[in-house]
Amino acid sequence: MLKKTALATLAAAALIPLSQAQAADYVIDTEGQHAFVQFKISHLGFSYILGSFETFEGGFSYDPENPEASSVEMEVQVDSLNTNHAERDRHILSDDFLGADGFPTATFVSTGFEPSGEGEGVLSGELTLKGETQAIEMPVTLLGEGDDPWGNYRAGFEGSTTLTLGDYGIDMSAFPEAMHELELYVTFEGIRQ
Repeated sequence: MLKKTALATLAAAALIPLSQAQAADYVIDTEGQHAFVQFKISHLGFSYILGSFETFEGGFSYDPENPEASSVEMEVQVDSLNTNHAERDRHILSDDFLGADGFPTATFVSTGFEPSGEGEGVLSGELTLKGETQAIEMPVTLLGEGDDPWGNYRAGFEGSTTLTLGDYGIDMSAFPEAMHELELYVTFEGIRQ
């Protein structure tokens, strides 16, 4: 009986994908300010506005032996927008653009990851902003992983993609075409749990 139970347990374990056995979960290190959600958008075609969202949280699962099983979830507090200009920030947060009162959070939930090289790949997922959800793809790069001086294990990534604001119900028709898209840049370290 014991032998049969042991065999059944081994057989069941063999059916568990390797990714489940080795994937590690990480919490994005926002407390240590080792994570950033930033953007760049043209200002009337003359220069750029750079900004960031200061308050967000999230985590990811990562297994270097099976990167296809990687996943990411993030939630951003929209009213934490900062472009270093208070009046402009209020305008961007208004119903003219982000509508932060009615849509206080933006979220990203990954749906897949396709490796494209050593430490690189394309992360796909759903981005929800201003109540609109769109599928996006973001090329990402592993910046590094290993032990830190405080006894933790960390992994860090960066990625960027271009968003068309009209896809999220943000009417940019009164502005030059150069302002209809923005570049979203994300970089973060995660602490393995």
